[in-house]
Amino acid sequence: MQKSSIKRDVFALVTNQIIDHLEKGTVPWKQPWTKKGLPRNLVTRKSYRGINVWLLNSLNYEENMFLTYNQVRDLGGKVRKGEKAHLVVFWKWIDKKSEQSTEKDTSKKIPLLRYFQVFNIAQCIDIPQRHLPVIITNPNNPIEICEAIVESMPNAPVIRHMGDEAYYQPFFDLVNMPSIARFVNSETYYSTLFHELIHSTGHKSRLNRKEIQTDVTNRADAYSLEELTAEIGACYLNSFAGIGGLDFANHIAYIQGWLKRLHDDKRLIVYASAQAQRAADYILNLKPTNTEEGTTEDMVLKTIGV
Repeated sequence: MQKSSIKRDVFALVTNQIIDHLEKGTVPWKQPWTKKGLPRNLVTRKSYRGINVWLLNSLNYEENMFLTYNQVRDLGGKVRKGEKAHLVVFWKWIDKKSEQSTEKDTSKKIPLLRYFQVFNIAQCIDIPQRHLPVIITNPNNPIEICEAIVESMPNAPVIRHMGDEAYYQPFFDLVNMPSIARFVNSETYYSTLFHELIHSTGHKSRLNRKEIQTDVTNRADAYSLEELTAEIGACYLNSFAGIGGLDFANHIAYIQGWLKRLHDDKRLIVYASAQAQRAADYILNLKPTNTEEGTTEDMVLKTIGV
């Protein structure tokens, strides 16, 4: 039997296994890497609030711990040369003065927006270890066959490792991943990376998948369909690489969650599977062996008419 046929048999088996698990119910989905949590002050351990959460999270540091310059100095540390501070804002209530009097009117207060500057612990040196958070990492090693799959992808997107979020950004054609040491094990790292790479195949320079374009009519449904496609595609690549048995229930729970948003329409699994097969074929740089086999996904997509 030819390689392409074997591969397609594996894809069919995985799809059937997914559907079988969906029929039996679901389990809670677990994120396979550690999270840094809300941004906090290293000294007071208090979490920042309001817009500061967005401001500091958007910086994408590995650890969400910040200090003022004075706090760094008081701990015996120093800010690295050339590092720039980040703004944190807060409202301060002050007494309002009457226009007819120079005395304070203590019955009325007005809010005044203030700011101060903080540094992330990654911008500092010489802070005693006892003050720093315990960073959870795992001695995960690269998996050769998974690395080969990633490297063989034609016209691949940029892959970077910053912060603790995994996502694909279509505008910049960029995949971002937490570092491999942040994951429970190496297999979950590659499974997550495969998920994001499946997303990237929808870019206009590759398969130009409508669900990943920004101008689709029903954006919420398109997003759900795209997540189904990415997760099923990741299952295909996991099985192809031989890591498909790892925490399969976790994948099913994730798929079930998105399927619920699409009103449990089982046809959408078939549709997403066809899209996922196209995407996996693209990443693996595999071509169908004959015309009939090559048109299977097209026929499925046209028949379902999503």
